[in-house]
Amino acid sequence: MSGRLFIFSGPSGSGKSTICTGLLDTFADLKISLSTTTRPPREGETDGVEYLFVDDAEFDRMVKEGLFAEWATVHRHRYGTSLAVVEAALGEGHNLLLDVDVQGAAAIRKLYPEAVATFLLPPSREVLAARLAARGTDSDEVIGHRLAEVAAELARVADYDHCVVNDDLEAAKAACAGIVRGFS
Repeated sequence: MSGRLFIFSGPSGSGKSTICTGLLDTFADLKISLSTTTRPPREGETDGVEYLFVDDAEFDRMVKEGLFAEWATVHRHRYGTSLAVVEAALGEGHNLLLDVDVQGAAAIRKLYPEAVATFLLPPSREVLAARLAARGTDSDEVIGHRLAEVAAELARVADYDHCVVNDDLEAAKAACAGIVRGFS
């Protein structure tokens, strides 16, 4: 029995983490793949809970040894998805949730074309900017950089199987749950 990969992407502030947490609460058979990152932990984040935090040298070693199914530089930091985690989950018949950027989604779909990809959209650029500011985790410079990359991310929407506008969190959660339910 083989599991299925569910990819969720979207701009920073589109609600990926919140929706993914909701999906994990809804589906007992759904696991999440923690990304490895060189980004420093934000306040309240714990290594091994939200991300696997490593330094640049460790990330370089992991790339060199081919340990990632995908990796990319996003917002000035590197993020990667463990190939061993993906293969183990699928081989054990678990459905696996990937919260990755558009570059990561494209790389995963090259390796696993059967993966189900969903793009989360904010209702507007203004709402997105307000969400990023309200998080209180990033400087104005970082928020500006994230907003500058939105157009490039939105240009990749056609690469996805599904698109969900997160203008109402409960409705967006329900729509994403329906996508997962339809393939589980």
